[in-house]
Amino acid sequence: MGLFDRLRGNDNPRVAFIGIDGVPFSLLDEHRDEFPNFAALAEEGSAGAIDSIVPPESSACWPALTTGVNPGETGVYGFQDREVGSYDTYVPMGRDVQAKRLWDRVGEAGMNATVMNVPVTFPPQRNVQRMVSGFLSPGVDKAAYPDEFRDYLQEIDYKIDVNAKLGHKDDKSDFVEDAHDTLDKRFEAFEHYIQEDDWDLFFGVFMTTDRVNHFLFKDYERDGENKEAFMEFYRKVDEYVGKIRDMLPEDVTLVVASDHGFTSLDYEVHFNTWLEQEGWLSYESDDHSELGDIADETDAYSLIPGRFYLNLEGREPRGSVAEDDYEAKRAELKEALENLEGPDGNKVAARVVEKEEAFRGEHDDIAPDLVVIPNHGFDLKAGFKGHDDVFGTGPRNGMHSFDNASLYVDDPEASIEDADLFDIAPTVLDLMEVEYQRSEFDGGCLLSR
Repeated sequence: MGLFDRLRGNDNPRVAFIGIDGVPFSLLDEHRDEFPNFAALAEEGSAGAIDSIVPPESSACWPALTTGVNPGETGVYGFQDREVGSYDTYVPMGRDVQAKRLWDRVGEAGMNATVMNVPVTFPPQRNVQRMVSGFLSPGVDKAAYPDEFRDYLQEIDYKIDVNAKLGHKDDKSDFVEDAHDTLDKRFEAFEHYIQEDDWDLFFGVFMTTDRVNHFLFKDYERDGENKEAFMEFYRKVDEYVGKIRDMLPEDVTLVVASDHGFTSLDYEVHFNTWLEQEGWLSYESDDHSELGDIADETDAYSLIPGRFYLNLEGREPRGSVAEDDYEAKRAELKEALENLEGPDGNKVAARVVEKEEAFRGEHDDIAPDLVVIPNHGFDLKAGFKGHDDVFGTGPRNGMHSFDNASLYVDDPEASIEDADLFDIAPTVLDLMEVEYQRSEFDGGCLLSR
């Protein structure tokens, strides 16, 4: 591999990490003829399906992947989090991530990092060589550092994200065209800086894969009208990953990974509607639209995806569940969730996780008391208004899964059996020969050497 070599002051081996948001391993592994570059990476290196985290939601997953620790330490549990001691909520951004990122550790070791399009990194950090933030960022003008990087991205019409609203149309052609354009610009920028920058860690994420999956995944799994458009898009992803692999110098190990898996969506589950119908949740008025509108007698409420909070006395401002009743109430809610069935007679929950099982760290004061990991087909929503029925459908036909995330390491000595998202950060650091304490991570290095 490699088109060029540089004279470098640091002799440590280097890593290029390419994120493929939401790509299930089975998709790539079951179509090796369609995706020859992923097949070659698996055959010449190591590859396998890995587990995501609880909950398997991108806003929580990328902080966990890039730090190697759970949401109790990152402080980010989902797309929307709850303020301590309040019913107010906020959308977590990069500054809300309280754990040390991979590129922070690389910088502390005297090395350079180029970071591109990682979700939950806005505003861009200044302690790296360059960064353009990803998902949840405003325009490139505010999301890129330094200025010359911003200017280059604007010149090539780089887009931080696809226009997901186009996916709501019955005709997906405009959405697919926009997805290709976004992917093309992302690769153009990756290619440029992989070759131009003197980096030790290159960390770039293709987010558009997740977007395509949300609107076309059932077409792929169940032979829908957009199956060929889906496969054509992924053939391009495979082509770009192959080109990136070919351009890397000999001292670079390529790591490719997704933050969660994907599956077909059959039903959206509006859990706050269910809680209201079952007597767990009530509102102060009929005109409710947010968490702060819940009434004093509420016992539980939900935030996406599948996170449940008891309205606990002393923790919530208008808590109605006494501390002495906490365990019994939580067990009652857990049992109800475990028994909930969809319109097709299938159980909604594959399992219901108690917070002590999933979360450890200084930020467990905003941790959900229970998290539902759904069976395939049930996409877990919350919703404080607008849903009369518990089960419904929307414009999306694909949903995240806890299982079946992807990991490829261009090193035959990586062992990916029984791996999960927390193992990626220590593995990258070991590949780069950056020292760390094993106790700092919730995962471990996957290298056998």
